[in-house]
Amino acid sequence: MLARLSIRDIVLIDRLDIDFASGLSVLTGETGAGKSILLDALSLTLGARGDASLVRHGAAQGQVVAVFDVPRNHPARTILTENALDDDGDVILRRVQTADGRTRVFVNDQPSSVTLMRDIGRALVEIHGQHDERALVDAGAHRDLLDSFGGHVGEARAVALAWRRWRDAEQELARHRAKVEAAAREADFLRASVAELAKIDPQPGEESDLAEMRASMMRVEKIASEIKDAQDVLSGANSPLPQLASLLRRLQRKAQEAPQLLDDVVKSLDEALISLDAAQSGVDAALRATEYDPERLERAEERLFALRALARKHNVQVDDLAQLRDAMVADLADLDAGEERLYGLEGQAAAARDAYDKDAAHLSELRKSAAAGLEAAVMAELPALKLERAAFIVQMASEAENRAEEGIDQVEFWVRTNPGTRPGPMMKVASGGELSRFLLALKVALADRGSAPTLVFDEIDSGVGGAVADAIGQRLSRLARKVQVLTVTHAPQVAARAETHFLISKSGAERVATTVAEIDRASRQEEIARMLAGETITDEARAAAERLLSATSPVS
Repeated sequence: MLARLSIRDIVLIDRLDIDFASGLSVLTGETGAGKSILLDALSLTLGARGDASLVRHGAAQGQVVAVFDVPRNHPARTILTENALDDDGDVILRRVQTADGRTRVFVNDQPSSVTLMRDIGRALVEIHGQHDERALVDAGAHRDLLDSFGGHVGEARAVALAWRRWRDAEQELARHRAKVEAAAREADFLRASVAELAKIDPQPGEESDLAEMRASMMRVEKIASEIKDAQDVLSGANSPLPQLASLLRRLQRKAQEAPQLLDDVVKSLDEALISLDAAQSGVDAALRATEYDPERLERAEERLFALRALARKHNVQVDDLAQLRDAMVADLADLDAGEERLYGLEGQAAAARDAYDKDAAHLSELRKSAAAGLEAAVMAELPALKLERAAFIVQMASEAENRAEEGIDQVEFWVRTNPGTRPGPMMKVASGGELSRFLLALKVALADRGSAPTLVFDEIDSGVGGAVADAIGQRLSRLARKVQVLTVTHAPQVAARAETHFLISKSGAERVATTVAEIDRASRQEEIARMLAGETITDEARAAAERLLSATSPVS
């Protein structure tokens, strides 16, 4: 419930703190005292549109803080949790309105958005009046109210879950069908590509291996040609070794004829021939070591070029060819097994649809039964509200093929104000006064089902008096047994039934300010007498006020 409302520098309000209690609280005062200002201030904390004109003249900014005592399991706390906001203790909504038109929003002292404040506000407070349409203009809200009245919110959630399961099954079926159809269109290309990839059988990392092999073999080829040239010089037809060997033999024979003359030459030639022979052996060994297969190099080059050409064809990297092949094989497998899986998914979607249809049909029957009950409950309230010739109708249209998350039913509250007239949507047919009374009857019928914990009624008794005003007071009092009710009223019959009575007044000569004060029983008698008699309060009015208070005192 609303526990406290603090207002600073809003229109005529300078500084105001009001503590509210449970049950029925009324706010009364002379016309122009500032009752609408109070509701405007409260609406600010519920996410209403800000306006610079709301700031008190001469102030830089105005501020309104609403404190709510909320049970742990209330939906408002779920909203806080979903938005990572602190949900311990009271729920505090604070709105700062500056004179230059800017506005700031705080939820539990954390900066927030107007949208979030509005969502939380809707869960906490409903404000109703002759011209307020928020609770009735959305037909979806009518369906939710009917579900709350019938006590089948759980069934409605089950239908929503069944609808999501059916939708998911349909989406999976659609995705697979599109995949199979696309694969069928590309079947020839896929089969040819898979055959081509299977033939070449690409392996991860093969490109780098082949490139390294090719580079290594080309380096060996270049070195081998140089070694072959050395071999030709040392062992070929023009090799100097035979000539040097012949020269050495001749010099060795001559050396005997001239001792010591050619010894050094013979020795050097002999060493040279030994070195050249060693060089020749080394060249031969090196050449054997660099032997390679030209055909192997050619095969490596051909495979490398083929892999790269295939990668360009499919616009992938060479190392991705194997993965591409596997994906194409899987696509072909999907194509080959697609029809069978398609039939399976179609069966699953059909089963999910049948489950939804069953749950939705059951919910629809529950709603039809609840609709009759809600109509009867509201109709029972209408005679005392001087709407005995009117009719309240829960207009319900059900179409099995119009599947939606909310079910197959369209629900809207209709009324007929007089016999023989055409019924129609409540918002279009009922006048302002009738609308407020229909609304009150509806809220009483719903009691604490489908209602915010705090209901605010803004002069819904306007234009009525006597027995009708008393009937309105009775119903507000009954409603206040289930939820907190705040009402701005001009009807003494309503004011007399309050458990808490606030008097709104203006004070000050040069700088007028609106004040709100809770009044005791004696002051209540005087205020109700004023409401009965007008500006001049008579003893008869005071006596009548006392009779009203005595007759309508809440039973403890």
